[in-house]
Amino acid sequence: MPTSTGHLARLHAVSTLIDLALEEDLGRGDVTTEAVLDDPSASSLAVVVAREPLVLFGLEIAMAVFERVDPWLDLRPVARDGQAVAAGATVLELEGAAASILRGERTALNFLQHLSGIASLTRQFVDAVAGTGARVVDTRKTTPGFRLLEKAAVRAGGAGNHRADLGSGILIKDNHVVACGSVARAVARARSSAPHPLRVEVEVGDLAQLEEALDAGAEIVLLDNMGVDEVAEAARRAHARQVLVEVSGGIRLETAAAYARAGADILSAGALTHSAPAADLALDFCEG
Repeated sequence: MPTSTGHLARLHAVSTLIDLALEEDLGRGDVTTEAVLDDPSASSLAVVVAREPLVLFGLEIAMAVFERVDPWLDLRPVARDGQAVAAGATVLELEGAAASILRGERTALNFLQHLSGIASLTRQFVDAVAGTGARVVDTRKTTPGFRLLEKAAVRAGGAGNHRADLGSGILIKDNHVVACGSVARAVARARSSAPHPLRVEVEVGDLAQLEEALDAGAEIVLLDNMGVDEVAEAARRAHARQVLVEVSGGIRLETAAAYARAGADILSAGALTHSAPAADLALDFCEG
């Protein structure tokens, strides 16, 4: 019977991405399936299984892929997005035309493995800083076209999202400072012209720039590529002025807790999206 996918899969940007991915893999047909199967319409049962412990995300998108290939496939989710699953756990059962399952397999798994990898790595970062009060967030270092899904995977892993795009927040970076002339000038201009609901955040690379930013009225400072001891001193000074502290630049799983204990309010880690390994999930046909 036809399935009905969730809200995320019906968004235009995601639907277009699914179409592009299927065209990439199926644009010239599936010559192997057509050559091997005597009766491509014969019904088969298959399962998607986690081969390692992971945080699942992208199941809705994987189901949308199969639905796009064949709306008459019976798709039965056994787990849910955002759920931690054990190695060996079945997350999805599929029943219907064997050819349809085979045609959608790789594209569906590509989405599911990539997004579950992000959710799983994110959960490790969140667990690493548990109890410190620091919040883990992502960055805009995302795969082109995948930002909406990758940021959703980060949320599923328990972390937060930084800016969705250049229009969703003010973050004065080092190149803004160079182009403008100084930290103080860039902050002053942002404070005088920015929409009033938006806080002004500025990236600083040392304690001298930090003091310049604080004196200029920055509301959030982003400490870029500072060592743990320098972050601790910078956080002490910023918090004395009631200014939030974000730490970024090479934040790794093994260093996240140290930066959090040093006083970071926010840890922004590009690794969540640009370096997460694909999670190990597989689709297997059931014999008999």
